[in-house]
Amino acid sequence: ERAETGGSEMGRKFTVPYALYCCHGFISVPFALETGFNENDLALFWEALLNMFEHDRSAARGQMATRKLIVFKHDSALGNAHAHKLFELVKVKRSTDEAKPPRDFSDYIVEIDRESVPTGVTLEEKI
Repeated sequence: ERAETGGSEMGRKFTVPYALYCCHGFISVPFALETGFNENDLALFWEALLNMFEHDRSAARGQMATRKLIVFKHDSALGNAHAHKLFELVKVKRSTDEAKPPRDFSDYIVEIDRESVPTGVTLEEKI
């Protein structure tokens, strides 16, 4: 019946031409101490985040890439600042006409307020 009406399964996937995702992650020092997590594990974790899409392609996802990896390191094991305040230091804005849909990472500007990073916190931009 669908063949007669022209309906089929082909071409039914909708496409989002470009999307920018923001993710937040945390490493708990007390939990890390309990599990034996060390600097080598941390280095491997950063490497995994930087390359997580390189060997995991999918037709359903299109092409994805890690564009920024911003890390806040605290001098204190319990933290020197609230996470939400640190995340507010990173802002993503459109660099092109907002009336047009974004099509590329260059349609965005990532601004980092480095001047407002509190004492006891170091900001590292891995990418």
